Amino acid sequence: METLRNILMEIDDSIDWNSKKALIDDGLIDSFAVISLVAELEDQFSIEVDTAEIIPENFNSLEAIWNMVRRLQGK
Repeated sequence: METLRNILMEIDDSIDWNSKKALIDDGLIDSFAVISLVAELEDQFSIEVDTAEIIPENFNSLEAIWNMVRRLQGK
């Protein structure tokens, strides 16, 4: 999960990624940030994030993103 935290910090180091639970719903990250994040996730974790996965439920928190990554890795 540390790799994921580092990716998120590169996107925006002003956000407290550990405590926020509504990143998209509260407008803390926008569509450009999500696209950048998806590209980094695919590269770093050797996964493919289909467009059907790009929904707020999968990107609203650090935990939600991590759960999606683990699921896509088949773990």
